Amino acid sequence: MTELLTDRLILRRWRAADLEPWAAMNADPEVREHLGDVLTREQSDASVAQFQAEFDQRGYGWWAVEARATGEFIGFAGLDQVDDGMPFTGVEIGWRLARSAWGQGYATEAATAVLAYGFDTLGLPEILAVTTATNLRSQAVMRRIGMTRDPADDFDDPAAPEGPLRPNVLFRIARGAGV
Repeated sequence: MTELLTDRLILRRWRAADLEPWAAMNADPEVREHLGDVLTREQSDASVAQFQAEFDQRGYGWWAVEARATGEFIGFAGLDQVDDGMPFTGVEIGWRLARSAWGQGYATEAATAVLAYGFDTLGLPEILAVTTATNLRSQAVMRRIGMTRDPADDFDDPAAPEGPLRPNVLFRIARGAGV
């Protein structure tokens, strides 16, 4: 079982105890602001089952993120194959944290560890990141971890309804680019 350790975080496989705080995150409209509708408990639990299955299949995916000092589940971070139907292919990095964990540098810390794993362990040539054009906090994390954006790569998410979730930006970082 692969765990990633940082100074303040443990990125690890999911546990049954994570389901409740994960469901609370997915029911929080502020956490879901750039993702779409809030999720029911059943949808939230099903997402973890899917994360586990994909991790077992590929050997990477979405890790649960735990604060080392408290043992508290604070969100997730990891790598995933770009969804079918997108105007590009590859592996994307992502993160989502509980509001109580915002503004403390955890997303940047987790993402830095995930990038290192993707490049050093998996040997990926490039890692992508996608978010809505209005998600300035995530875009700031992308810049802090060394990713760059070419506005020519921006796109409308074909799976999103008309509205603020449709316009998306694409960031990239190549192996060796470093932070």
